[in-house]
Amino acid sequence: LTLPQFVQLMDNFVGEDISLPTVKRLTAFIKKEYKQTEEEKKKQLEKVQHMSHVAQRKQLLEALFEKWDSNACGSLDLEEVVAVLSTFKGGMGKEALMKAKEQLCSRYPQLSRVGKLSPRAFQTFLELIASNFTGNEDETIDSLVRFLTTSVEQSHTKSLQSSARRKWLQDIQQAAETSGTSMEAVYKAVIKALSQDMEAHGDNKRISAYIALLEENQLSPEQGQVLLRYVACTAEDAPYVLNQVLHRDMKGISFAAIDQGKPIYVPRVQLHGNIHFWNSDRPVEERKGSLLVLPLYDAHWRVFGILGLDTLRDQSHKSIFLIHEITFYEGVCHAFSKAYHHICMRENVLQVAVTALDWLHPRTPSIHAVTTYLVAPGKDKNYALYKVITTDNKGQKEIHSSPVVLLREENLLRDYLFKCTDSSEVTLTSVYGEHHIAVPLHDLSRQTLCIFDISIGQHKKLPPQEQKDLQKMLKMAQAACSEILQRSLEEREPTQVLEAEHGAHMRHAGILFHRFMLQELRECV
Repeated sequence: LTLPQFVQLMDNFVGEDISLPTVKRLTAFIKKEYKQTEEEKKKQLEKVQHMSHVAQRKQLLEALFEKWDSNACGSLDLEEVVAVLSTFKGGMGKEALMKAKEQLCSRYPQLSRVGKLSPRAFQTFLELIASNFTGNEDETIDSLVRFLTTSVEQSHTKSLQSSARRKWLQDIQQAAETSGTSMEAVYKAVIKALSQDMEAHGDNKRISAYIALLEENQLSPEQGQVLLRYVACTAEDAPYVLNQVLHRDMKGISFAAIDQGKPIYVPRVQLHGNIHFWNSDRPVEERKGSLLVLPLYDAHWRVFGILGLDTLRDQSHKSIFLIHEITFYEGVCHAFSKAYHHICMRENVLQVAVTALDWLHPRTPSIHAVTTYLVAPGKDKNYALYKVITTDNKGQKEIHSSPVVLLREENLLRDYLFKCTDSSEVTLTSVYGEHHIAVPLHDLSRQTLCIFDISIGQHKKLPPQEQKDLQKMLKMAQAACSEILQRSLEEREPTQVLEAEHGAHMRHAGILFHRFMLQELRECV
């Protein structure tokens, strides 16, 4: 138990009406009776040391990855890393290297196709290499890190450029973490990052930038099974580009970039012959410049859209994209993908919550209202709670498109919600005579992800059957959320059990809740 969890456990145990002398007697009892054997102390110490060691190694390898990824593109070329590692210890570890590479490609099947190492895959690769060497694994990893650190040199100017670019990419992720389930702040952060880099490192070229996402083509499938919908762009291009749709049978190179799974660069659009110009008002003689289209990948290296940039608004002769700019744009694609899928994950969690509340309502008439909150980082590293769903005693739900943001220092009467978040444990309280049960849904590291604030009115507790149904709902909702989070990891492809899960898209998250409910029912039978 962490300190907040222990405090919450004791708080729930003693209740609200207990006297101070009784609390003191309980404290004295625990101090006297709680004992740890030497073996238990040793095991606990070993566990703490192991966790600290794992965290330090992760931090060390992340720093090494950043040093190698000097252009902040979010991935490393596998063959480039292998070529450098083949000289480790004078080339004596080639056998261990090749065996580790084989194991890595088995664990990450997409590597043989894309040849790119994510931070997680890079860490796994080094750990596999170390495990294939004889001798102490930790010492081998330390040697590998020292070797790889000295193998890459970076000038002061390059280091400053890399540092600035990382800050802009972090702003994209921060926009995702602090904007509830809205993508608008993420789109703005992407456009801003591209503009800032162009001002600082791109000769101040005038660029147009746009993001288009793949959608199923339901209205005109004869034009292709999927289409690209332009969801964001630079402000000047909005009248011509925003919400436009590109089909496969139209002019353009975007679908070629998607099919090939790699960026396509056209240095002179006027000579290409297959470019789609959205701004039909632009005279033909001014349709000059460079065009770059980069595919957007998810964690499994599947393409889900494109990022496009062009210099048609810049009529200077130097309006071309350089290699260091293109690799940074790949980093922007990577950062956008993480941010986009973070928000998709939140939407899926909310879909689970909606489905769970629909299941719960007819079974628990004693529940007066349920308010659902998402946990998100706030200012000065303090988190905030976003009120996203309100459900009344008739089961009517209001989903807040512009969530109310709760900060701890401004909501003393709702401090029980923040205690629930701190401990990731159930919290019981009463506010103005109304009893509340705050229940967390947590992520894979047991950090609070979402909270149900359940009001049961004047009742101090729910009737036994309603309490049982509430516990069942929470168990299934947690299982569904854990599945959603697990699927976002690179190591795990979706496992679909029910027929309804195939092609269900957003509904899939809600179906997951019913899948786990059905699986438990089958086990009981």
